Amino acid sequence: MNFNLEQRLDFIKQHVKNAGAAGVVVGISGGKDSAVTTALCVKALGSENVLGISMPCSSNPKDEEHAKMVADAFGVEFFVVDLKDSFEQAKKSITTQVNFNLSDLALANVKPRLRMITLYAIAQSKNYLVVGTDNLSEMVMGYFTKWGDGAYDINPLSDLTVSEVLAFGAELGVPEPILIKAPSAGLWEGQTDEIEMGVTYKEIDEFIKTGQTNIKAQNIIESANKKTQHKREMPYFFRAKK
Repeated sequence: MNFNLEQRLDFIKQHVKNAGAAGVVVGISGGKDSAVTTALCVKALGSENVLGISMPCSSNPKDEEHAKMVADAFGVEFFVVDLKDSFEQAKKSITTQVNFNLSDLALANVKPRLRMITLYAIAQSKNYLVVGTDNLSEMVMGYFTKWGDGAYDINPLSDLTVSEVLAFGAELGVPEPILIKAPSAGLWEGQTDEIEMGVTYKEIDEFIKTGQTNIKAQNIIESANKKTQHKREMPYFFRAKK
């Protein structure tokens, strides 16, 4: 399978060079996407110019273990920034100062937004770029948090479906336990991508490749894509008509 490896490496190198940056920071979640992203960044820039950050937030302990496994596999410097206390404080601050209840999903999405803040604070301090890890299947579904994991400077996986990311990861030497685990955003205990979306990645990938899949899944995919269009665009700017 052709993954355009050299073009991806050049993409990373050129954007880092053009920004006058010294390296990149990757939020290593313990999942396949951040693992493949880490591998690509190391190939492009060398391990000494890649920093990995794990950001647990009442997360499955296995995720942190897998994140360290990725960092060790590709030889990158690695830090753990536990965001549990920050999340609880943010949750308390917001909920006690508004006169309505925030939805469970809105509160859960505070977690990836705290991770975005963490990555950018570290990146700015080190003159690094933040590398995103969203794949094409997630982008089509809008399955990412706006201004959370959807916020980054560059994204080398944006044209790869989940099945392609898994195959690419195997080629790049991503540890097998990370490639075989059920994809999860880690927003709450027992959460998985496919259960939350109501559609499988196989069905999403089939729709992307052929324009169709089974009717139930296709309806879910098309509806999700339409509702989340705003996530894939820059903010809408008002322009007065002359």
